[in-house]
Amino acid sequence: MAKKKRIIKQEAVEEEYEFVPPEFDEKEFILKDMYGTKVLLVVALMSVIIGILCSCLQRLSDSYGLYLGLALLFLAAFVQKKLLTLLGFKPDYLETKTMIGNYILFILLGLGVWILLINRPFM
Repeated sequence: MAKKKRIIKQEAVEEEYEFVPPEFDEKEFILKDMYGTKVLLVVALMSVIIGILCSCLQRLSDSYGLYLGLALLFLAAFVQKKLLTLLGFKPDYLETKTMIGNYILFILLGLGVWILLINRPFM
């Protein structure tokens, strides 16, 4: 008969882990959120103004108006961080994903205002 192999069981020492939640500064969170909302409102206002300017450019020049409007819209989106700095805001305080959302909002709202203004009821 074959010998049975002896299985040695080692008792595993379990480390005790205790979850310690990080400290949450509610005042800082609220102030940061309010600052982000102010920047968002300024971005929305700038996009409405750029949309109006793009529609005026398209009305003035029938052949190149579309391209001039698109160039203005994307140029304004490209220099938006510098414009916010000139207006007294500090975009560096905001998270990257917040600023990306502001850029996307700027382009889409600018295009929306532009499309509304070049169509029949407003033209």
